[in-house]
Amino acid sequence: MTQSKLPNVGTTIFAVMSGLAEEHGAINLSQGFPDFSPSEKLISMVNRYMERGYNQYSPPMGHPKLRQAISQKTENDYGVYFDPDKEITVTSGATEALFCAITAFTNPGDEIIIFEPAYDSYVPAIELSGGIPVPIELSYPDFSVDWDQVKQKISAKTKMLIINNPHNPTGAILDEADLNTLAEIAESNDLKVISDEVYEHIVFDGKTHQTVLGNESLRARSLFIASLGKTFHATGWKVGYCIAPEELSREFRKIHQFVTFCTHTPTQLGYADFIQNRKEYLDLPTYYEKRRNKFLSLIKGSRFEWSPAGGTYFQLLSYKGISEEKDVDFAKKLTVENGIASIPISVFFSSRKDEKVLRFCFAKKDETLERAAEIICQI
Repeated sequence: MTQSKLPNVGTTIFAVMSGLAEEHGAINLSQGFPDFSPSEKLISMVNRYMERGYNQYSPPMGHPKLRQAISQKTENDYGVYFDPDKEITVTSGATEALFCAITAFTNPGDEIIIFEPAYDSYVPAIELSGGIPVPIELSYPDFSVDWDQVKQKISAKTKMLIINNPHNPTGAILDEADLNTLAEIAESNDLKVISDEVYEHIVFDGKTHQTVLGNESLRARSLFIASLGKTFHATGWKVGYCIAPEELSREFRKIHQFVTFCTHTPTQLGYADFIQNRKEYLDLPTYYEKRRNKFLSLIKGSRFEWSPAGGTYFQLLSYKGISEEKDVDFAKKLTVENGIASIPISVFFSSRKDEKVLRFCFAKKDETLERAAEIICQI
């Protein structure tokens, strides 16, 4: 009988809920993807490179033109220069980058601190490398980090922390004080940091995104991971990247070259041209904040409770005043009986902690949000 390397892993909750939504014709606010198209200009740019014959392998670390564009973008955005040849690696989506980063720096017995509720790719990658996930629960309802608890959890076996900012699934964001504290902890304990910042350009209410790239101490020991797909509404194209100091990038690339080798060449080249117009992503906070506000205004008369998301394109809704059912059961019930799909938050906790909260994606067209809100208000 075959022994599973991931005995506790089954079909992801995203596939389960999306499958239920499709089966029952429900509005799908579960999986994190827009129901509108990327920019026609971006599509045209990618298509142009296909037609011009750029359809073969790029270098494993990414096409030079895109790496140069990312270097320039990062310097424009955060005031820090990274060498496109030695410190920037293009990946087939941020999930691949996360896998490579975790695998490159996790050895059997290493303890890796994660913050829960945690995006579901972290733990399997840690366990595949023989590492030990050390979960720290974020404080409900604002999902802030208890840094004293972090200090208490660190042992001689602790090698790394994984942060996600802005945070999926909660929409919480870290501030400058959080990153300064993280820097002190990481430096004093010689820890590496993987910083999942795929929603870096989706921060609301006049706040400024705080990145590890902006903190000198963290910059020297961190792997910053971003997603062009998330930023430019093209999640299915699967293009992300990792920025890290040369020493860390060297080890990262050793894993990357045997996972996907390289990423779709014409898409890389299209992005290289497209991201030079900064307006295409600097307007995102305003765009998605309007989506969030519209969604919340539409459900104002519902029985759900919430605090507005600080970032990402996800909104948590509490149903404590509606039902005592487990969140997984309640989410499935809403999909099958009410026609709206969401994600239960308990699945992102190793303890399966159930706060009676569901995650809804508001990266949707007006008509989708209006139909969804009408259902939510009837529950």
